[in-house]
Amino acid sequence: MGTLYEEIVAYGGEVFGEEHMETLLQCVQCGKCTGGCPSGRNTALRTRKLFRMAQEDMREEIFNAPELWFCTTCFTCYERCPKGVKTTDVIRIIRNLAAKEGHMSVPHRMIGVYVLKTGHAVPIGPDQMKIRESLGLDSQPPTTQKYKEQLEQVQDIFRTTQFDAMIDFDWDKMDLRGKEGGEKK
Repeated sequence: MGTLYEEIVAYGGEVFGEEHMETLLQCVQCGKCTGGCPSGRNTALRTRKLFRMAQEDMREEIFNAPELWFCTTCFTCYERCPKGVKTTDVIRIIRNLAAKEGHMSVPHRMIGVYVLKTGHAVPIGPDQMKIRESLGLDSQPPTTQKYKEQLEQVQDIFRTTQFDAMIDFDWDKMDLRGKEGGEKK
């Protein structure tokens, strides 16, 4: 295993191309990303701090940084970067590398739970179903939440890719392992 930067370039290069990921080294810490970040106004997210950590091979620090998961992938930083650093894509790749090593926030793991249970990251609840019915629509749109065989296909994909194991999903409880009352033990 090389440096974190080399891993980002190699792993992200498979998706975006190595040149795309190599833009990480173009970051000069100007702060445009952090200054324009909508999430950064309400959280500890400091994109340039994450990028410095990646450039300096601070693997454990960045993988364990809660703020890594605060990015909403809105692409504001990506569009404003004067150096053309592909910020949002770099953050997504760092997250993927962190997740592969077991570092993933509980809220992000819960999105996986929702997809495993319903096929939706944001399942349609009873209130939305009532609104749909009041508009003359079926209570559920024609998606995996309505059609069990399609949901089973999604679940097969999670098993095949081992994403269920990555988020520590308990198939018997249909929830995260060790969760009682919404809290992780």
